[in-house]
Amino acid sequence: MNKELIKAAAIRAVKTVAQTAIATIGTTAMINQVDWLMVLSTAGLAGILSLLTSVAGLPEVNKSDAL
Repeated sequence: MNKELIKAAAIRAVKTVAQTAIATIGTTAMINQVDWLMVLSTAGLAGILSLLTSVAGLPEVNKSDAL
């Protein structure tokens, strides 16, 4: 794996974590009802899954550059 692939995978994972956290928080009626442990664990798992999915390759990275 090269630097470009690692950088693209990290950016994608951070975006996935943020989107998952926002979606999880958005399911609660009031901010004091947010289960922060659930938000963090769900968002963290989404980030890990995003990184694992990126092992197969990323469309953002030119295939000829990754070789």
